[in-house]
Amino acid sequence: MQKKYVNKVFIIEDDAIYGKILQRKLEQEDDTYEVQVFPTGHAFFDHLHENPDIVSIDYNLPDMNGLEILKRIKQYNEDIATVILSGQEKVDVVVEAYDNGAANYIMKNQDALPALARVVRNLSSNVNLRKEVEELREQILDRNKYDMIVGESKGILKVIRMIQKVEKSNILVLITGESGTGKEVIANAIHYNSPRRRKPFVAVNVAAIPADLIESELFGHEKGAFTGATGRRIGKFEEANGGTIFLDEIGEMELGLQTKLLRVLQESKITRLGSNKEIQLDMRVLAATNKNLGERVKQGLFREDLYYRLQGFLIPLPPLRDREHDIIILAKHFLKAFCDQNRMPLKTFDKGALKTMLRHPWPGNVRELKALVERAALIADTDHITEDDLIFSDAV
Repeated sequence: MQKKYVNKVFIIEDDAIYGKILQRKLEQEDDTYEVQVFPTGHAFFDHLHENPDIVSIDYNLPDMNGLEILKRIKQYNEDIATVILSGQEKVDVVVEAYDNGAANYIMKNQDALPALARVVRNLSSNVNLRKEVEELREQILDRNKYDMIVGESKGILKVIRMIQKVEKSNILVLITGESGTGKEVIANAIHYNSPRRRKPFVAVNVAAIPADLIESELFGHEKGAFTGATGRRIGKFEEANGGTIFLDEIGEMELGLQTKLLRVLQESKITRLGSNKEIQLDMRVLAATNKNLGERVKQGLFREDLYYRLQGFLIPLPPLRDREHDIIILAKHFLKAFCDQNRMPLKTFDKGALKTMLRHPWPGNVRELKALVERAALIADTDHITEDDLIFSDAV
Protein backbone atom coordinates (compact mmCIF):
# COMPACT_ATOMS: atom_id res chain seq x y z
CA MET A 1 0.00 0.00 0.00
CA GLN A 2 1.37 3.39 -0.99
CA LYS A 3 2.28 5.68 1.88
CA LYS A 4 0.13 8.83 2.10
CA TYR A 5 1.56 12.27 2.72
CA VAL A 6 -0.01 15.66 3.36
CA ASN A 7 -0.10 17.45 0.02
CA LYS A 8 -0.46 21.20 -0.41
CA VAL A 9 -3.01 22.09 -3.08
CA PHE A 10 -3.15 25.76 -4.14
CA ILE A 11 -6.11 27.07 -6.16
CA ILE A 12 -5.81 30.34 -8.10
CA GLU A 13 -9.38 31.53 -8.74
CA ASP A 14 -10.65 35.13 -8.83
CA ASP A 15 -14.30 34.12 -8.28
CA ALA A 16 -14.38 33.85 -4.49
CA ILE A 17 -17.54 31.73 -4.37
CA TYR A 18 -16.33 29.29 -7.04
CA GLY A 19 -12.94 29.11 -5.34
CA LYS A 20 -14.63 28.18 -2.06
CA ILE A 21 -16.66 25.47 -3.83
CA LEU A 22 -13.47 23.99 -5.31
CA GLN A 23 -11.73 24.10 -1.94
CA ARG A 24 -14.63 22.37 -0.16
CA LYS A 25 -14.86 19.68 -2.85
CA LEU A 26 -11.16 18.79 -2.55
CA GLU A 27 -11.15 18.86 1.27
CA GLN A 28 -14.11 16.47 1.28
CA GLU A 29 -12.34 14.27 -1.23
CA ASP A 30 -9.25 13.64 0.93
CA ASP A 31 -8.33 14.85 4.40
CA THR A 32 -4.60 14.81 3.49
CA TYR A 33 -5.08 17.81 1.19
CA GLU A 34 -4.11 21.22 2.59
CA VAL A 35 -6.05 23.55 0.29
CA GLN A 36 -5.54 27.30 -0.06
CA VAL A 37 -7.29 29.67 -2.49
CA PHE A 38 -5.72 32.80 -4.00
CA PRO A 39 -7.71 35.43 -5.95
CA THR A 40 -4.84 36.62 -8.18
CA GLY A 41 -1.56 35.50 -9.62
CA HIS A 42 0.34 38.01 -7.49
CA ALA A 43 -1.32 36.76 -4.30
CA PHE A 44 -0.30 33.22 -5.27
CA PHE A 45 3.32 34.15 -6.00
CA ASP A 46 3.58 35.76 -2.57
CA HIS A 47 3.12 32.21 -1.20
CA LEU A 48 4.99 30.16 -3.81
CA HIS A 49 7.92 29.80 -1.39
CA GLU A 50 5.62 27.51 0.65
CA ASN A 51 6.22 24.95 -2.12
CA PRO A 52 2.79 23.61 -3.06
CA ASP A 53 2.60 20.10 -4.48
CA ILE A 54 -0.32 20.77 -6.86
CA VAL A 55 -1.62 24.07 -8.30
CA SER A 56 -4.96 24.59 -10.05
CA ILE A 57 -4.78 27.73 -12.22
CA ASP A 58 -7.72 29.69 -13.57
CA TYR A 59 -6.80 30.72 -17.10
CA ASN A 60 -8.45 34.16 -16.96
CA LEU A 61 -7.32 36.21 -13.98
CA PRO A 62 -7.45 39.98 -13.44
CA ASP A 63 -3.67 40.44 -13.23
CA MET A 64 -2.19 37.77 -15.54
CA ASN A 65 -3.25 34.76 -17.57
CA GLY A 66 -2.86 31.14 -16.57
CA LEU A 67 -0.11 30.34 -19.08
CA GLU A 68 2.11 33.08 -17.67
CA ILE A 69 1.61 31.68 -14.16
CA LEU A 70 2.24 28.14 -15.40
CA LYS A 71 5.56 29.12 -17.00
CA ARG A 72 6.75 30.93 -13.87
CA ILE A 73 5.85 27.97 -11.67
CA LYS A 74 7.83 25.59 -13.86
CA GLN A 75 10.81 27.95 -13.83
CA TYR A 76 10.66 27.92 -10.03
CA ASN A 77 10.18 24.17 -9.61
CA GLU A 78 9.28 21.84 -12.45
CA ASP A 79 8.15 19.16 -9.98
CA ILE A 80 5.08 21.18 -8.97
CA ALA A 81 2.06 19.55 -10.66
CA THR A 82 -0.14 22.08 -12.46
CA VAL A 83 -3.72 22.03 -13.79
CA ILE A 84 -5.32 24.70 -15.96
CA LEU A 85 -9.03 25.33 -15.27
CA SER A 86 -10.55 27.41 -18.04
CA GLY A 87 -13.49 28.29 -20.22
CA GLN A 88 -11.03 28.82 -23.10
CA GLU A 89 -11.57 26.12 -25.74
CA LYS A 90 -9.03 27.22 -28.36
CA VAL A 91 -6.88 24.26 -29.38
CA ASP A 92 -3.69 26.30 -29.58
CA VAL A 93 -4.16 27.46 -25.96
CA VAL A 94 -4.67 23.88 -24.78
CA VAL A 95 -1.60 22.71 -26.71
CA GLU A 96 0.52 25.56 -25.33
CA ALA A 97 -0.56 24.67 -21.79
CA TYR A 98 0.56 21.06 -22.22
CA ASP A 99 3.77 22.16 -23.96
CA ASN A 100 4.63 24.28 -20.92
CA GLY A 101 4.20 21.44 -18.47
CA ALA A 102 0.53 21.41 -17.47
CA ALA A 103 -0.50 17.97 -16.22
CA ASN A 104 -4.11 18.52 -17.30
CA TYR A 105 -6.48 21.05 -18.87
CA ILE A 106 -10.03 21.10 -17.51
CA MET A 107 -12.93 22.98 -19.07
CA LYS A 108 -15.05 25.09 -16.72
CA ASN A 109 -18.42 23.40 -17.11
CA GLN A 110 -20.82 21.28 -15.05
CA ASP A 111 -18.26 18.47 -14.95
CA ALA A 112 -15.35 20.65 -13.72
CA LEU A 113 -15.70 19.79 -10.01
CA PRO A 114 -15.56 15.97 -10.32
CA ALA A 115 -12.94 16.30 -13.07
CA LEU A 116 -10.66 18.43 -10.87
CA ALA A 117 -11.13 16.06 -7.92
CA ARG A 118 -10.17 13.10 -10.13
CA VAL A 119 -7.13 14.86 -11.59
CA VAL A 120 -5.90 16.02 -8.18
CA ARG A 121 -6.37 12.47 -6.82
CA ASN A 122 -4.18 11.05 -9.61
CA LEU A 123 -1.58 13.80 -9.27
CA SER A 124 -1.54 13.35 -5.50
CA SER A 125 -0.78 9.66 -5.99
CA ASN A 126 2.19 10.57 -8.19
CA VAL A 127 3.36 13.18 -5.69
CA ASN A 128 3.14 10.63 -2.85
CA LEU A 129 5.23 8.18 -4.86
CA ARG A 130 7.88 10.83 -5.53
CA LYS A 131 7.96 11.80 -1.85
CA GLU A 132 8.35 8.16 -0.85
CA VAL A 133 11.26 7.72 -3.27
CA GLU A 134 12.87 10.91 -1.95
CA GLU A 135 12.38 9.72 1.62
CA LEU A 136 14.08 6.41 0.82
CA ARG A 137 16.90 8.23 -0.93
CA GLU A 138 17.36 10.43 2.13
CA GLN A 139 17.52 7.35 4.35
CA ILE A 140 20.15 5.79 2.10
CA LEU A 141 22.18 9.01 2.11
CA ASP A 142 21.93 9.18 5.89
CA ARG A 143 23.23 5.62 6.20
CA ASN A 144 26.11 6.28 3.81
CA LYS A 145 26.95 9.87 4.71
CA TYR A 146 30.70 9.61 4.22
CA ASP A 147 31.10 6.40 2.23
CA MET A 148 32.55 8.34 -0.69
CA ILE A 149 35.50 9.29 1.54
CA VAL A 150 37.66 6.18 1.82
CA GLY A 151 40.20 5.90 4.63
CA GLU A 152 40.73 5.56 8.37
CA SER A 153 43.88 7.61 8.95
CA LYS A 154 43.98 10.45 11.47
CA GLY A 155 44.34 12.94 8.62
CA ILE A 156 41.21 11.84 6.78
CA LEU A 157 39.15 11.50 9.97
CA LYS A 158 40.08 15.11 10.76
CA VAL A 159 38.79 16.11 7.32
CA ILE A 160 35.46 14.34 8.00
CA ARG A 161 35.12 16.20 11.31
CA MET A 162 35.69 19.49 9.47
CA ILE A 163 33.03 18.57 6.90
CA GLN A 164 30.58 17.90 9.74
CA LYS A 165 31.17 21.43 11.05
CA VAL A 166 30.24 23.11 7.74
CA GLU A 167 27.89 20.72 5.92
CA LYS A 168 24.64 22.23 7.23
CA SER A 169 25.65 25.87 6.70
CA ASN A 170 26.06 28.00 3.57
CA ILE A 171 29.56 29.21 4.41
CA LEU A 172 32.02 29.35 1.52
CA VAL A 173 34.55 26.53 1.87
CA LEU A 174 38.03 26.50 0.31
CA ILE A 175 39.54 23.02 -0.04
CA THR A 176 43.31 23.01 -0.41
CA GLY A 177 45.76 20.26 -1.20
CA GLU A 178 48.13 18.86 -3.78
CA SER A 179 46.84 17.71 -7.15
CA GLY A 180 45.12 14.34 -6.92
CA THR A 181 44.30 14.44 -3.19
CA GLY A 182 40.55 14.19 -3.80
CA LYS A 183 39.30 17.77 -3.46
CA GLU A 184 36.20 17.14 -5.59
CA VAL A 185 35.33 14.08 -3.46
CA ILE A 186 35.33 16.32 -0.38
CA ALA A 187 33.21 18.94 -2.16
CA ASN A 188 30.74 16.19 -3.09
CA ALA A 189 30.61 15.02 0.51
CA ILE A 190 29.85 18.54 1.75
CA HIS A 191 27.05 18.94 -0.81
CA TYR A 192 25.44 15.52 -0.28
CA ASN A 193 25.36 16.00 3.48
CA SER A 194 23.86 19.48 3.21
CA PRO A 195 20.22 20.65 2.99
CA ARG A 196 20.89 21.24 -0.73
CA ARG A 197 21.66 17.59 -1.51
CA ARG A 198 18.54 17.14 -3.67
CA LYS A 199 19.57 20.11 -5.81
CA PRO A 200 22.33 20.24 -8.45
CA PHE A 201 26.02 19.79 -7.71
CA VAL A 202 27.92 21.48 -10.55
CA ALA A 203 31.69 21.01 -10.75
CA VAL A 204 33.79 23.33 -12.90
CA ASN A 205 37.52 22.86 -13.44
CA VAL A 206 38.58 26.45 -14.06
CA ALA A 207 42.02 25.42 -15.35
CA ALA A 208 40.56 23.06 -17.98
CA ILE A 209 38.45 25.68 -19.81
CA PRO A 210 40.13 27.98 -22.38
CA ALA A 211 40.40 31.61 -21.24
CA ASP A 212 38.19 32.86 -24.09
CA LEU A 213 35.36 30.49 -23.10
CA ILE A 214 35.44 30.48 -19.30
CA GLU A 215 33.26 33.58 -18.80
CA SER A 216 30.52 32.24 -21.07
CA GLU A 217 30.82 28.83 -19.44
CA LEU A 218 30.27 30.28 -15.98
CA PHE A 219 27.85 33.15 -16.63
CA GLY A 220 26.09 31.97 -19.79
CA HIS A 221 25.26 34.20 -22.75
CA GLU A 222 22.46 35.59 -24.87
CA LYS A 223 22.04 35.06 -28.60
CA GLY A 224 24.43 37.31 -30.51
CA ALA A 225 26.61 38.08 -27.46
CA PHE A 226 29.67 37.16 -29.52
CA THR A 227 30.56 35.46 -32.79
CA GLY A 228 29.18 31.94 -32.66
CA ALA A 229 26.56 32.67 -29.98
CA THR A 230 23.62 31.36 -32.01
CA GLY A 231 21.26 31.08 -29.04
CA ARG A 232 20.86 31.65 -25.33
CA ARG A 233 23.00 29.45 -23.10
CA ILE A 234 22.61 28.92 -19.38
CA GLY A 235 25.92 29.11 -17.53
CA LYS A 236 27.24 26.92 -14.73
CA PHE A 237 26.19 29.40 -12.04
CA GLU A 238 22.55 29.23 -13.17
CA GLU A 239 22.76 25.43 -13.48
CA ALA A 240 23.76 25.33 -9.82
CA ASN A 241 20.87 27.53 -8.67
CA GLY A 242 19.38 26.05 -5.51
CA GLY A 243 22.35 23.71 -5.14
CA THR A 244 26.13 23.91 -5.01
CA ILE A 245 28.80 25.02 -7.47
CA PHE A 246 32.33 23.69 -7.03
CA LEU A 247 35.08 25.82 -8.58
CA ASP A 248 38.15 23.62 -8.85
CA GLU A 249 41.63 25.08 -9.42
CA ILE A 250 40.36 28.57 -8.63
CA GLY A 251 43.95 29.77 -8.34
CA GLU A 252 44.24 29.54 -12.14
CA MET A 253 41.42 32.04 -12.77
CA GLU A 254 42.54 35.14 -14.67
CA LEU A 255 42.34 38.50 -12.90
CA GLY A 256 39.51 40.00 -14.94
CA LEU A 257 37.23 37.08 -14.16
CA GLN A 258 38.23 37.17 -10.50
CA THR A 259 36.57 40.60 -10.25
CA LYS A 260 33.29 39.21 -11.56
CA LEU A 261 33.51 36.17 -9.30
CA LEU A 262 33.96 38.42 -6.27
CA ARG A 263 30.70 40.18 -7.13
CA VAL A 264 28.93 36.82 -7.42
CA LEU A 265 30.21 35.83 -3.99
CA GLN A 266 29.16 39.15 -2.45
CA GLU A 267 25.74 39.61 -4.08
CA SER A 268 24.71 36.18 -5.42
CA LYS A 269 23.85 37.85 -8.72
CA ILE A 270 25.05 37.25 -12.27
CA THR A 271 24.56 38.82 -15.66
CA ARG A 272 24.74 36.73 -18.82
CA LEU A 273 27.09 37.90 -21.56
CA GLY A 274 25.15 40.13 -23.95
CA SER A 275 22.54 41.07 -21.35
CA ASN A 276 22.04 43.85 -18.81
CA LYS A 277 19.55 41.88 -16.73
CA GLU A 278 20.73 40.76 -13.31
CA ILE A 279 19.73 37.26 -12.23
CA GLN A 280 19.43 36.55 -8.52
CA LEU A 281 20.76 33.13 -7.53
CA ASP A 282 20.61 30.95 -4.46
CA MET A 283 23.61 28.65 -4.40
CA ARG A 284 26.45 27.54 -2.21
CA VAL A 285 30.00 28.05 -3.47
CA LEU A 286 32.81 25.61 -2.76
CA ALA A 287 36.27 26.19 -4.20
CA ALA A 288 39.54 24.31 -4.35
CA THR A 289 43.14 24.97 -5.24
CA ASN A 290 46.52 23.26 -5.27
CA LYS A 291 48.25 26.64 -5.30
CA ASN A 292 49.42 28.86 -2.45
CA LEU A 293 46.94 31.68 -2.98
CA GLY A 294 48.80 33.96 -0.54
CA GLU A 295 51.91 33.72 -2.73
CA ARG A 296 49.86 34.37 -5.86
CA VAL A 297 48.48 37.53 -4.23
CA LYS A 298 52.07 38.73 -3.61
CA GLN A 299 52.92 37.94 -7.25
CA GLY A 300 49.96 40.01 -8.46
CA LEU A 301 48.24 36.95 -9.93
CA PHE A 302 45.33 36.80 -7.49
CA ARG A 303 43.13 39.55 -6.11
CA GLU A 304 43.68 40.23 -2.42
CA ASP A 305 39.98 40.96 -1.75
CA LEU A 306 38.95 37.68 -3.39
CA TYR A 307 41.66 35.87 -1.40
CA TYR A 308 40.16 37.07 1.88
CA ARG A 309 36.64 36.31 0.67
CA LEU A 310 37.71 32.70 0.11
CA GLN A 311 38.97 32.36 3.67
CA GLY A 312 35.49 31.57 5.05
CA PHE A 313 36.39 28.01 6.08
CA LEU A 314 39.52 26.11 5.02
CA ILE A 315 39.78 22.34 4.67
CA PRO A 316 43.38 21.27 3.93
CA LEU A 317 43.72 17.75 2.51
CA PRO A 318 46.77 15.67 3.46
CA PRO A 319 48.86 14.16 0.65
CA LEU A 320 48.66 10.38 0.27
CA ARG A 321 52.24 9.94 1.53
CA ASP A 322 51.00 11.25 4.91
CA ARG A 323 48.10 8.75 4.89
CA GLU A 324 50.13 5.54 4.88
CA HIS A 325 47.40 3.66 6.74
CA ASP A 326 44.95 4.47 3.92
CA ILE A 327 47.06 3.35 0.95
CA ILE A 328 46.07 -0.34 1.13
CA ILE A 329 42.45 0.51 2.05
CA LEU A 330 42.19 2.77 -1.01
CA ALA A 331 43.96 0.28 -3.29
CA LYS A 332 41.55 -2.52 -2.35
CA HIS A 333 38.58 -0.15 -2.73
CA PHE A 334 39.66 0.92 -6.24
CA LEU A 335 40.40 -2.68 -7.26
CA LYS A 336 36.97 -3.97 -6.21
CA ALA A 337 35.19 -1.04 -7.86
CA PHE A 338 37.11 -1.55 -11.14
CA CYS A 339 36.47 -5.29 -11.22
CA ASP A 340 32.76 -4.78 -10.48
CA GLN A 341 32.37 -2.07 -13.12
CA ASN A 342 34.09 -4.17 -15.77
CA ARG A 343 32.48 -7.48 -14.74
CA MET A 344 35.86 -9.03 -14.02
CA PRO A 345 36.57 -11.70 -11.37
CA LEU A 346 37.70 -9.97 -8.19
CA LYS A 347 41.49 -9.84 -7.98
CA THR A 348 43.73 -9.44 -4.94
CA PHE A 349 47.19 -8.02 -4.21
CA ASP A 350 50.01 -10.30 -3.08
CA LYS A 351 52.37 -9.23 -0.30
CA GLY A 352 55.02 -7.98 -2.73
CA ALA A 353 52.54 -5.64 -4.41
CA LEU A 354 51.32 -4.31 -1.07
CA LYS A 355 54.87 -3.61 0.13
CA THR A 356 55.71 -1.85 -3.15
CA MET A 357 52.69 0.43 -2.85
CA LEU A 358 53.56 1.30 0.76
CA ARG A 359 57.12 2.28 -0.28
CA HIS A 360 56.06 4.53 -3.17
CA PRO A 361 56.05 8.34 -2.48
CA TRP A 362 52.82 8.96 -4.50
CA PRO A 363 53.55 12.34 -6.09
CA GLY A 364 50.21 12.03 -7.91
CA ASN A 365 48.38 11.15 -4.69
CA VAL A 366 45.05 9.30 -4.75
CA ARG A 367 44.56 9.90 -8.47
CA GLU A 368 47.89 8.18 -9.20
CA LEU A 369 46.98 5.23 -6.96
CA LYS A 370 43.61 4.74 -8.67
CA ALA A 371 45.21 4.73 -12.13
CA LEU A 372 47.92 2.31 -10.98
CA VAL A 373 45.40 -0.15 -9.54
CA GLU A 374 43.15 -0.11 -12.60
CA ARG A 375 46.16 -0.61 -14.89
CA ALA A 376 47.41 -3.50 -12.75
CA ALA A 377 44.00 -5.18 -12.82
CA LEU A 378 44.22 -5.32 -16.62
CA ILE A 379 47.88 -6.34 -16.76
CA ALA A 380 47.70 -9.18 -14.22
CA ASP A 381 47.35 -12.59 -15.91
CA THR A 382 46.02 -14.26 -12.76
CA ASP A 383 43.69 -13.35 -9.93
CA HIS A 384 46.70 -12.14 -7.94
CA ILE A 385 48.32 -8.78 -8.67
CA THR A 386 52.09 -8.96 -8.13
CA GLU A 387 54.82 -6.35 -7.84
CA ASP A 388 55.60 -6.88 -11.54
CA ASP A 389 52.05 -5.85 -12.47
CA LEU A 390 52.50 -2.44 -10.84
CA ILE A 391 53.69 -0.08 -13.55
CA PHE A 392 54.05 3.41 -12.08
CA SER A 393 53.27 6.49 -14.15
CA ASP A 394 56.87 7.61 -14.54
CA ALA A 395 57.69 4.21 -16.03
CA VAL A 396 54.83 4.10 -18.54
